[in-house]
Amino acid sequence: MPKRKPSRKPHWSPSARRLEPHAAGVDIGATEIYVAVPADRDPHPVRRFGTFTRELEQLADWLKPCGIETVAMESTGVFWIPLFQILEDRGFRVGLVNARHVKNVPGRKTDVADCQWLQDLHAVGLLRASHRPPQTIGALRSLWRHRESLVQMAAVHIQHVQKALDQMNIQLHHVISDITGTTGLAIVEAVLAGERNPKQLARLRDPRIVASEETVAEALIGNYRPEHLFVLRQSLQAYRQYQGWMADWDREIERLLGKLESRLEPDQKLLSSPKDRHKPRRNEPRFDLRTYLYRIFGVDLTEVPGVNSLTAHTLLTEVGPDLHKFPPAAAFASWLGLCPDNRISGGQILSVRTRKVVNRLAGALRMAAQSLHRSQSYLGQYFRRLRTRLGTPAAITAAAHKLARVLYHIVTTRQPYDQSVFAVMEARARHRQFIRLKKQAVAFGFQLMPLARVP
Repeated sequence: MPKRKPSRKPHWSPSARRLEPHAAGVDIGATEIYVAVPADRDPHPVRRFGTFTRELEQLADWLKPCGIETVAMESTGVFWIPLFQILEDRGFRVGLVNARHVKNVPGRKTDVADCQWLQDLHAVGLLRASHRPPQTIGALRSLWRHRESLVQMAAVHIQHVQKALDQMNIQLHHVISDITGTTGLAIVEAVLAGERNPKQLARLRDPRIVASEETVAEALIGNYRPEHLFVLRQSLQAYRQYQGWMADWDREIERLLGKLESRLEPDQKLLSSPKDRHKPRRNEPRFDLRTYLYRIFGVDLTEVPGVNSLTAHTLLTEVGPDLHKFPPAAAFASWLGLCPDNRISGGQILSVRTRKVVNRLAGALRMAAQSLHRSQSYLGQYFRRLRTRLGTPAAITAAAHKLARVLYHIVTTRQPYDQSVFAVMEARARHRQFIRLKKQAVAFGFQLMPLARVP
C-alpha cells in the first residue's frame, strides 16, 4: 500500500472560482510521486507513491473513486512519461505543465506543498498544458530524436578517426573535404588492410577530388604505429555500425509514415520533380521523405523558400499535421518563442527580447531563415533587408517568425505556396526604399531623376 502523508492545510487560502473542481496535482520525481486531490475527496488528500508500474496503477486506481477527471503534473526529464500514458489510457485528461509556470509562492519548499499548489492552480484554471502530439506522432518524434543521437555519436567516431590519423601524421583529412567519402574510406580501409605505399594509396583517389594524386601521396607519408592503427580500426567499425543503425531507422520511420492518414484530395495532382535535386547527404533519410510529407500534410511545404524536407519533417514530429490547437498564427509563433516578449512598466518598454525557448522546430526554422541569404524570392529580400537594418541575429529571428506564419497558413488552409501573394508587399517595400533614397539625395544636395528608357 502507498504510504500516506499527513494532510495539512496550505498556507494560502484562495477564494477564486473553481473552474476545474475535479482536478488533481502530481509532483513527479525519479523514485517517488506525490499526488494531491481536493480535501473533501479523501481523508488523506495527499499521498506518496513509488515509481514502479504496479504503484503507478495503484495511483490511477485511487484517483477514480476520488472523482478526478483532470490531472496536472510537473516533472523534469522523462520521468513523467509512464504515468502520463497510464492516466491517459484510463480516460483522465492529463497535462504536463511548465515548471516556470507553477513556481511556488515564497515559503517552505516541500514535495507535499508542490503537489497541493499544482492541484490548487489547476482547479482555478491558471495552468496551461504543454503541447503533446498524438501517440502516432509521438512515436515518430521519439525515433527522430533517437536518430539525431545516432548522428551525433557517429560524428564522434569520425573525430576519433581524424585524431588517429593526426597522431600518425597522416594529413589525408586536410587534402580531401570528407574523410568518410568515397576516397577517404577507400584509403583508410586499404591502410587497415596493410597497404603502406603512398603512391598505391593515392591511386584510390576519386577523379573528382581537387587535390592532385601527388598531393594525396605526400599527405599519406607518416608513422603507422600499431596502437594508432588499432584505434583507427575500432573507430571506423563503430562509425559503420552507426550508419547501419541509421539505415534500420530509415526503414522503421518509413513504415510509420506509411500508416499515417493521407490528407490529399482525390483530384489532387502528384508531386512534380523533386525540389532538392542533389543526392541525399550522408545523414539524410534514404527514402523519398518529401512524397510522404506531401501525402500527410496535403500540401508541399518544400515549395516555401528555405524549407526543405528535413524542416517539414521536424514540423511533423514536433507538432503534428494539425495546427488548429494554436488558434491564431500568433499563438503558434509565440509557442515557438519567435515573437517579441514585450516588457512594459510605467508606460515604458523595458525589453522586447524574445523568450528563451528550447524548441527543435524553432531551431529548424532559424536554420531555414539563415539559408535565405541568397534566395531571390520575397522572403530572401525580406531577410536581407532586415539584416541590413537590424543585424544578422535579429533578422534570422524575424525571418523564422515569418516562415512560421507562412507554414501555419499553408498547413491549416492546405493552399499551396503562392509567391504572387507577396507582390503587393514587395511593391510597398520598393516604394519605401525609393522614398528613403530620395530623402537621402536631398540631404546631400542632389535630386533623383528617372533614367530615360531605351526604345
